[in-house]
Amino acid sequence: MGRVAGKVALVTGGGSGLGAADSELLAQEGATVIVTDVRLEAAQAVADRIGGAAVAMALDVASEAAWQQVIGDIEARFGRLDILINNAGVVVMADCEDTTLEQFRWVNAIMTDGVFLGCKYAIPLMNKGDGGSIVNMSSTGALLGYPIFFAYSAAKGAVRSMTKSIAIMCQDKGYKIRCNSVHPGAIETPMVQEASGRAGQAQAVPDGVLPAGAVGAPSDVAAMVLYLASDESRFVTGAEFVVDNGLTIRP
Repeated sequence: MGRVAGKVALVTGGGSGLGAADSELLAQEGATVIVTDVRLEAAQAVADRIGGAAVAMALDVASEAAWQQVIGDIEARFGRLDILINNAGVVVMADCEDTTLEQFRWVNAIMTDGVFLGCKYAIPLMNKGDGGSIVNMSSTGALLGYPIFFAYSAAKGAVRSMTKSIAIMCQDKGYKIRCNSVHPGAIETPMVQEASGRAGQAQAVPDGVLPAGAVGAPSDVAAMVLYLASDESRFVTGAEFVVDNGLTIRP
């Protein structure tokens, strides 16, 4: 307990899936968590589950004005921000030929623009305090060729590259801010359920080491996020952490 005690954390897409798991674990480990989601009621449900250590805020990550508002509200209320988890994401199942320009722009607005805007507006507030840690949620889609997830993979590839650029920028400017990316494989979330043709039908993830091809639990990713958010990872920046049970290294 207490691995992020006293820190203030902002989690995007916190109303379900990985964002909810991240929010819950960060709060368990001592952080005050701002749970954000474009669906305020979903963020509020997670915050209510967590209790007094959490606050829900509405945030459309593709909106510059929304980011400015939320960061301003956090500064006014807490005076600091130590952890930013850029987690919000969407998926369109279509290859390059079948993806429309509208779909491509929508997916990238949320995951490319959203990560850019989050970092752009969070970094100055983090820099006013003791610095902190940014964790950007990428995917194995940034590392492998998935034709059916064309727009999603494009956005996650951008997240991977932006992460490294931001990490070096912070070092070069003398900011005490680290930035890393996390690349999950298939995790039991609403997004994966929908992509697997079982929308709304969650399945249990067994304990212990899982066999090849298994689906992981949101807690598997949240544990990595917690490590990167904590001071334990002080010597880690610009790196990519693959949480995929060996998927990307299989021949």
